[in-house]
This record gives sequence, structure tokens and C-alpha cells, in this order.
Amino acid sequence: MSRILLQIVSRGATSSSIAGRTVQAFWSLQNLTRTYSSTGKEITVREALNTALDEEMGADPRVFIMGEEVGEYQGAYKISKGLLEKYGPERVVDTPITEAGFTGIAVGAAYKELRPVVEFMTFNFSMQAIDHIINSAAKSNYMSAGQLTVPIVFRGPNGAAAGVGAQHSQCFAAWYASCPGLKVLCPYSSEDARGLLKAAIRDPDPVVFLENELLYGESFSVSNEVLDANFVLPIGKAKIERQGKDITITAYSKMVGYALKAAEILAKEGISAEVINLRSIRPLDRATINESVRKTNKLVTVEEGFPQHGVGAEICASIVEESFEYLDAPVERIAGADIPMPYAANLERMAVPQIEDIVRAAKRACYRSVPYAATA
Repeated sequence: MSRILLQIVSRGATSSSIAGRTVQAFWSLQNLTRTYSSTGKEITVREALNTALDEEMGADPRVFIMGEEVGEYQGAYKISKGLLEKYGPERVVDTPITEAGFTGIAVGAAYKELRPVVEFMTFNFSMQAIDHIINSAAKSNYMSAGQLTVPIVFRGPNGAAAGVGAQHSQCFAAWYASCPGLKVLCPYSSEDARGLLKAAIRDPDPVVFLENELLYGESFSVSNEVLDANFVLPIGKAKIERQGKDITITAYSKMVGYALKAAEILAKEGISAEVINLRSIRPLDRATINESVRKTNKLVTVEEGFPQHGVGAEICASIVEESFEYLDAPVERIAGADIPMPYAANLERMAVPQIEDIVRAAKRACYRSVPYAATA
């Protein structure tokens, strides 16, 4: 089997490189005349992930998926729907409930130049496999002096869902982003999900791909460009979802939608907010964030994760190091409460950021409301 795969890869080497240069030249010409392609249609985040997996499996026989219920049940969230029937049980592998076991198998397969996509039913369960993710996958390229690559994707829902308690609601973005050797991606829209997953599968390094369960059914309008099989998004590049001049709001995953809604409310009060969809947590697009803050002179960071040692804290450090003299107000950090997630719905809502929290923080930074100290 390995000889067949090597023959396929070697036969396609020359033609694929020529095709790659042709596609690159084509898009360069296209970008001279437009900044974005015409609107195609609306697709859900679930469909975006499913089609990305399908296309990458069809294009590269080394790609396979592995996890609990990914095959016969077609995925706990139906991300792998239809793939078992199309590619068979050798490439859509149902596993027992043993994250440590199947993650270790997948890392070993990546050592042998296959490209596994491991699905965790929730990233909380990745704790069972963290030794393989950190010590086996993330560190092997460095420890082998570049002789060993580990092209593997760990994907699944991350962060708060609804009513599933503390053991199923934690955000692990900051955890994994603190580890050298990993790339950490957090899609928000269908465009993000499709373009970033395809990029992750093609990447030579291990990628932690953090989705959000509550976004799977959300529909987003995508361009014809996004629906093209060659569409990928660059890893490490943020997207400015909304231009603004008064304040910068950074967010990732589900919080991008909250930030955009907060920006609409702020606009009615005369505050122009620039919203940055981080997309990539590691590497972090510090240049885009700093450039925006140097324009707006104010910053609010938004995340679902815990405040201590969080993604927002890293962004604050970057601003202090590179753009401190541009700040006209203290940086505002909006994060989840520093507690395990409550089960009760009313307490759960209080434990995660809400749109009104972002609005209040932005108004404080713009000196439009009474600060906390004055109301204590």
C-alpha cells in the first residue's frame, strides 16, 4: 500500500507543481480586477467542514479520518456524513471510546507520511490524549532536527455548548496555543471552516482545529471562490470582518458573531468599531492587530476561555510591547468567568461573555460610560 501511495505522489509531483503555479498566477490576475468574487450561496458551517474533508480525501489518498462514531453514525455532529459510503472503512475509521489509543495510532500514521484527521467528540476529551498531542506530535519535528514531519489534524467542538456542564464546556485555545510545534485554528464562518480545514490538512505540521458546536448549524453566505476546490485560507492571517476607526475588537470562533452584533449597537451610538476575526491563535497575526490599534487607539479583546493566561492576555502583551504609545485608554478584556462552567442555564449565561458585555467595555474604553470604580 505504501509503495502505491508513493507512486501516486511521485507521478503527480511535476504536474501538481505546474498546476499550483498556474492557479497562483490565475488568482493574481483575478485580484487585479476585483477584491472578492461574486456571491455564491449560503452554506452551514457543518456543510463547509464536510465538503472540505470530502475534497481533501478525494484529492489525496493519504488523508483519512478517525474517531468515535465518525463512520456508521456519520459523526456525532454529522461532519463526516456520507464519507464512509464514499471512501470505505479503511479511510473512515470508527474507534472505541479510547482517545489515548486512537490518537496514538493516528500520530504513528502521520510519522509514516499519512495525513490523519482525528475527531474528538469534544475537545474536553482530548485531555485523555494530550500526551500524544503535545509530546508525540508537537515536539517531534524539533527533536528530530526537522527529519520528521507530523501532518495531522486534531479537530472537534471546543468551548461552551448549552447545558452540558463543566466537563464538556471548556475552551482549550489558550492551552494548545501555548505549546510550540502546534498550530491552532479557530474558525467562525463557513468560509473560515472550509478554507482553514483544507489548509490544516495540507499543512506539514500538527494542527489543532477548534470548532464550536453551536455554530455547526449556522448559515453564512459564501462566494464562488470559497466553493472552489482549490480554495484555502492562509494559516496565521486574521480577517478584518468590519472596518472601524474608534475602537478595535478582537475575537475568535463564536465570539466573532457577538463582536459584530456589538459593533452594530455601538454604531447607533456613534462609535465605529473595527472587528478582527483572529482565525489563527497560533501563529497569531500580531501585525494586523497592532496596525488596527494604531489606527483606533483603543482595544477590546473577547474570548470564551478563562481570563488568566488567556488569548486576550497574549494580545494585550503584544500591544504593550509594540503599540503602547498609541493607546488612548486601558485595554479591556472580556472573557469567561474564572470558574468551572455551571450547569444551570441562568448561571451558564452569566459565565460566558454576552453582547452587552462587549458593548459596555467598548463604551468604557471610549469614555462613554461611568467606569467600574465610580459605581463600586
